[in-house]
Amino acid sequence: QVQLVESGGGLVQAGGSLRLSCAASGLTFSVYNMGWFRQAPGKEREFVAAVTWSGGNTNYADSVKGRFIISRDNAKNTMYLQMNSLKPEDTAVYYCAASNRLTTPPRMAIAAYNYWGQGTQVTVSS
Repeated sequence: QVQLVESGGGLVQAGGSLRLSCAASGLTFSVYNMGWFRQAPGKEREFVAAVTWSGGNTNYADSVKGRFIISRDNAKNTMYLQMNSLKPEDTAVYYCAASNRLTTPPRMAIAAYNYWGQGTQVTVSS
C-alpha cells in the first residue's frame, strides 16, 4: 500500500520560512518523479514544484521560483520543499505526489501523478 505523508506545515509570518517533508512508503521511491502541489480555499489545485527520480532536474511554478527549493533523499525515501520569503498568497494545503512518468523535466500536470498524500496546511499571516 502506497503512502505519502506530508509534514512540516504550520503558521508563519510573511517573510518567514518553512520546510515541508514528504515521507514515502510502499513504493520504490527512487524510480518515481515527485512533485508538490497546493490548493487554496476556493481555488483549484495547482503545481508548485517537481523533481526527477534522481534529483538531478527540477521544475517550478513561476510564482515560487527563487523562493522555494525542492529536493529529495532517496536513501530516506523522503522529499522536501524549502519555502523561503513566504507570502500570504502561499497559504494553502500542500500535497506531495508521485509520478511513474519519468520525464525530464518532471511534469507539472496533476494527471501525470499516480499517488497523493493527504496534505499539510501552510498559513502565512501578513
